[in-house]
Amino acid sequence: MPRILVADPIGAEGVELLKTRAEVDVKTGMEPPELLAVIAEYDGLVVRSETKVTKEVIETAKLLKVVGRAGIGVDNIDLDAATSAGIAVVNAPTGNTVAAAEHTMALMLALSRNVPSAHQSLKSGEWKRSAFMGIEVRNKTLGICGLGRVGSEVARRSQSFEMRLVGYDPFISPDYASRMGIELVSLEELLVQADFITLHTPLTDGTRHMISGDQVALLKPGARLINVARGELVDEQAIIDGLESGQLGGVALDVFAQEPPQNTELVGHPKVVVTPHLGASTEEAQREVAIEASEQVLAVLNGEPARNTVNAPFVAPEVHAVLASYVPVATIVGKLLTHLADGQFLGITISYEGEIAEHDTRSLQAAVLAGLMEPITTGQVNLINALVLARERGLNITEQHNTSAPEYSSIVSATIETTEGKITLAGTSLRNEPHIVKIDDYWLDIVPTTPYMLFVDNQDQPGSIGAVGMIAGAHNINISFMEVGRLALRGRAMMVIGLDDPVPAEVLEEIQNLGHIFNVRLAHLGSL
Repeated sequence: MPRILVADPIGAEGVELLKTRAEVDVKTGMEPPELLAVIAEYDGLVVRSETKVTKEVIETAKLLKVVGRAGIGVDNIDLDAATSAGIAVVNAPTGNTVAAAEHTMALMLALSRNVPSAHQSLKSGEWKRSAFMGIEVRNKTLGICGLGRVGSEVARRSQSFEMRLVGYDPFISPDYASRMGIELVSLEELLVQADFITLHTPLTDGTRHMISGDQVALLKPGARLINVARGELVDEQAIIDGLESGQLGGVALDVFAQEPPQNTELVGHPKVVVTPHLGASTEEAQREVAIEASEQVLAVLNGEPARNTVNAPFVAPEVHAVLASYVPVATIVGKLLTHLADGQFLGITISYEGEIAEHDTRSLQAAVLAGLMEPITTGQVNLINALVLARERGLNITEQHNTSAPEYSSIVSATIETTEGKITLAGTSLRNEPHIVKIDDYWLDIVPTTPYMLFVDNQDQPGSIGAVGMIAGAHNINISFMEVGRLALRGRAMMVIGLDDPVPAEVLEEIQNLGHIFNVRLAHLGSL
């Protein structure tokens, strides 16, 4: 039987499950030298957030096949070292879903009936019924920002309170939202309509401070805001200003930009309900994450695929030689599509041409979907769970294979269909390096080596390139490369510019306002 070390406290149910198929030692509270002294004896390791699974630990653990994290975050595990060593890292992202949804409901009801302030008043010996007049949630409009696991569970519970539901999530299909009884709207429309707003989006460059001064100004006077997701989703000063002006009638926060929170004005405000990051703090959630993590660990040790693997799986050697260099191509194609597409996602068609079309392309499909989902999904997205996550969001997926590829030996392309139309990207591998070779009908050759890429749909005319370059230079934005594809001489063209620096919104607007520009999009690829 395999041996498993449980190095942090987890629910007893998880330990008992592990014991059904392995020898289990529970040794919690070990210092790093103690862990290093024993880890070489184990096939599996289960941790929470206390134990640090460093590169040194992984290099010492010669028998280790899997690390299980009883929870969602894996910041305490060196993923690169684990992947290089052939060690699967699995987590438990769904076990606390209901707990977070229920805590959201608790905070919404606390806001609507002034529960915390009434409680404190009565505890202080007062009896002031008239001071705590509340409102009913029935027939009120709840705006749900983010319709992933937690947002969907909040929607289900809110329907039993006879609330009207509107939702904002650009990355799910309208049919999926409709089946949940949610009307999909833009963020601006949601803010204008909602009596209560609850946030359930991942923290990305695009969602950081998604609720700031401009958004607060759109709210119904007296609207109430709930955040049980990420503290950085809101601009805390804008929230304070909104409370003072009366634009916000109340705010409930379980998460903060800094934890413990440093903004005493916000925490102490009389219209703010606060809890110390309790979204996942239930006995049931702790039990569920322990069981979920244990199931994943046992699956890996039994040679089975684990649904929640957070590092890249390994490709069979006979397929690896052909497909390995196309996995990063497929990932970048998917990631760029997320940045370039407008509207609600409806479906994606993934095409394989040339030599790669003769093989099992499931890893390439997963890579495209992982790239597509990673910028918009909480937690890790990988080749194992990308397909599941895409299907959960109602995305229709079609694949096409064609063994002929006249232009290159092999090409991966993907077309995303949204409520606003379609966009296609294609890529190939040259000298083991990803190249983007087509955007819609424009042929070009881009090596995506910069963190930022600007896609400029423009009229091909003298001075087009120089005008964009001058704006970048005026704002101290360094250009790494520029590539242009065009359909005809002095016709429509696609200019792609690699940038070393971010582009503020006002600079994008300045470029957009140039007379010959049809559309401009910025993609932030991070480190590639």
